[in-house]
Amino acid sequence: MTSRERVLTSLSHREPDRVPVDLGATPSSGISAIAYNNLMRHLHLEGGHNRVYDVVQQVTQPEDMFLDRFGIDVIDVGRAFNTLDTDWHAVALPDGSKAEYPSWFHPAKQSDGSFHAFSQDGTLVGRMPIGATFFDQTAFPYLDEYPSNYDQLGAAMGKVVWQALPHSPWDHAGEADFFAQLRARTLKLRASSDRAILIVCGCNLFEWGTFLRRLDNFLMDLLAEPEEVEKLLDALLERHLATLAKVCEAVGDLADVIRFGDDLGMDSGPFMSPEVYRRLFKPRHAQLCGFVHKNSGMKTFLHTCGSIYKLIPDLIDAGYDVLNPMQTNSRDMEPERLKREFGRDVSFWGGGVDTRSILNRGTPEQVREDVLRRLEILAPGGGYVFNPIHNIMPDCPPENIVAMFDAVAEFGR
Repeated sequence: MTSRERVLTSLSHREPDRVPVDLGATPSSGISAIAYNNLMRHLHLEGGHNRVYDVVQQVTQPEDMFLDRFGIDVIDVGRAFNTLDTDWHAVALPDGSKAEYPSWFHPAKQSDGSFHAFSQDGTLVGRMPIGATFFDQTAFPYLDEYPSNYDQLGAAMGKVVWQALPHSPWDHAGEADFFAQLRARTLKLRASSDRAILIVCGCNLFEWGTFLRRLDNFLMDLLAEPEEVEKLLDALLERHLATLAKVCEAVGDLADVIRFGDDLGMDSGPFMSPEVYRRLFKPRHAQLCGFVHKNSGMKTFLHTCGSIYKLIPDLIDAGYDVLNPMQTNSRDMEPERLKREFGRDVSFWGGGVDTRSILNRGTPEQVREDVLRRLEILAPGGGYVFNPIHNIMPDCPPENIVAMFDAVAEFGR
């Protein structure tokens, strides 16, 4: 099978020739720039480019030699942008190792060693404290109150770190011919690679509420001010559907998977009751999924962290084809339970190794055992794409990353 066939076969709940593998196709299924440097040194593959395409999380865009070395089956359309050396500039990461930032990103180093990042209008949107390896959000445009109308919603969203510092291809979204570029570059990418193609398209609803109002306020709003919440969600939905119309027209026949995001879970359970989810978010999630399914051939992929077990039946009913990152170290998220109860109705993308305690702290043999055990549970019958639980973090030993991929290859033999 080609990589694309392998991924699509599994997402159709049939077993492919081997388990499909992702690392780097989304900014939530990738590898930190520091971990990437450590891995390249370990493999004696230095001399390439460590390009930090998601500057907020400091996640790198894996190079072709990495994809080939580890049999990666999925790529992001974002890699079709910023392909010239002049699109990047050299920087030093917090550990002193070298990397490259997009040419437009120049955070300001402060006297205390921290870095500040600003939006186009000069708003301080993110801060990376000394010793940290990602940028924290600092601006919450609706912190004090909801606006009387949403005529300026776009401007408010532009002050949030996640939109002010976008990863590719969305760092080009302001260009007049962006969607024509998106189609042309995706056509070229599809012609040059047999890997499955994924496009990240956000369309967050709950998370945008937390980005604009701050998490503590928005959680109270779900119960205390549901009418205001619904007004905001409807304004967001209108914007998201307008974007989806352009995305589906541009690449709906070229991309295989579209990735949405909405972190709905904590370690202990969902941020909200299923009843609140059904009333406020499910109908709008269903509209997003329904639009994609009606207007493209893409599978709908939801990145949603934490313990979401209680919401999974509703997420399936809303139309999501794929759930990620499958955070099996949260309550009620045991892989056996998820596969048994939901494996026929939704595909899982992730959960392949515990990044909280095994991949970063275990021995290579413990990594191997963890990966093989999980694959025995998750791979049968298809409906699974291997990926660690979220991004590989800076503290992960490179030999453990190699052991992870070696275990996947061992399982496939």
